[in-house]
Amino acid sequence: ITTPNGHEFLLQADHFPTICKWHDAIKKAVDSLSSGAGGQSCGRAALHRSNSTECLSRPTCEPSKPKPKEAKSEHRRSIMFKLNYSASDSADKNGVKNRLKKFISRRPSMKTLQEKGLIKDRVFGCHMLTLCDRERTTVPRFVKLCVEEVEKRGLDADGIYRVSGNLAVIQKLRFLVDQEEELDLGDSQWEDIHVITGALKMFFRELPEPLFPFRFFDSFVEAIKIKEPTQKIQAFKKLIHQLPKPNHNTMKVLFHHLRRVLMNSQQNLMSTQGISIVFGPTLMWPEFESGNMEVNMVYQNQIVESILIECVEIFGPESK
Repeated sequence: ITTPNGHEFLLQADHFPTICKWHDAIKKAVDSLSSGAGGQSCGRAALHRSNSTECLSRPTCEPSKPKPKEAKSEHRRSIMFKLNYSASDSADKNGVKNRLKKFISRRPSMKTLQEKGLIKDRVFGCHMLTLCDRERTTVPRFVKLCVEEVEKRGLDADGIYRVSGNLAVIQKLRFLVDQEEELDLGDSQWEDIHVITGALKMFFRELPEPLFPFRFFDSFVEAIKIKEPTQKIQAFKKLIHQLPKPNHNTMKVLFHHLRRVLMNSQQNLMSTQGISIVFGPTLMWPEFESGNMEVNMVYQNQIVESILIECVEIFGPESK
């Protein structure tokens, strides 16, 4: 919710119908308060539905409207005039420009800085193919580490993957991973298993292209619409085997892991629906937000849920 004076509030709920009821109730309240005395409009709060409870960086389907320019006061105009005048009147202006040009022309290239170790290649936000090629693997090392640690001590944790960890600690973990620091997820500072699951979800959300590549999004949506169960699973199986190897192998590791989470559902209270709500918008989203976001989100959840249920049939038994 964005208020007329610029304050922003984010409302989150794991249950989609609940957040819809919240949205409708708040919208009614906003509509009733948006008209001032005499029926004149006094401003309207803007309500935006995100396609993920934890991803706020991707743009929504409706571009934000430009804010009206604030009229400058006479005082501000006079200060800006004086600053501009003094800068243009400075005798040293050309000298500063020349020194800046020389500095910029002599700056080392990105490749040189990386070779000297001054700039590290990132892990978070790096394209899946690029990261796996750099690590000479088909499943990112960070994904393997997180999966192993969760299975070691988190399969019976209440609300695993649903409960959020401390964001500051998650960001600290992300920083260490990007700096290629020696990482021990068994260290006491990562004692809260929800920090590790939160970092793993953040890794997938920040991929430039999701684990389910953009060009496959519409094909997976068409597959989920197939009514006959066997045909539907075969359609999923065919699509998944067409994915690039890093996407396919990472998906296989992740879904087999989530299947083991489900096998401990009596302890962690997680269901296929609960996991699909978390991972649907985390693993796939359209390249361009066109059409109905709510409908897309339903498809995302259903696709993840179907693949999770038929994990062994689609990917085959897990290789040890």
